[in-house]
Amino acid sequence: MSAPGVLTIGPSLAPADVGALCERLRAIMRDGGVREVVCDVAAVTEPDVTTLQALARLQLTAKRLGGRVVLARPGERLSGLLRLTGFGEILPVAE
Repeated sequence: MSAPGVLTIGPSLAPADVGALCERLRAIMRDGGVREVVCDVAAVTEPDVTTLQALARLQLTAKRLGGRVVLARPGERLSGLLRLTGFGEILPVAE
């Protein structure tokens, strides 16, 4: 099994950024031959609905390619928002 790829997110996201992020994820998975991509979200200090939508789209994109996304280093605010919305169930945190 290959090492996971890494995708850095943040500090903020606009709705227009989501498509490019998904394309970067596809490239990491396709070119690197990986099935798990770690999204480093440490820079996300002010998470909002767009952040959640982007992360959910990334997970959906990874699943369509036979893989998954895990989050690394989520801050307290993002962790709380993930728990509050239930998104923590579909966006696991890397151990």
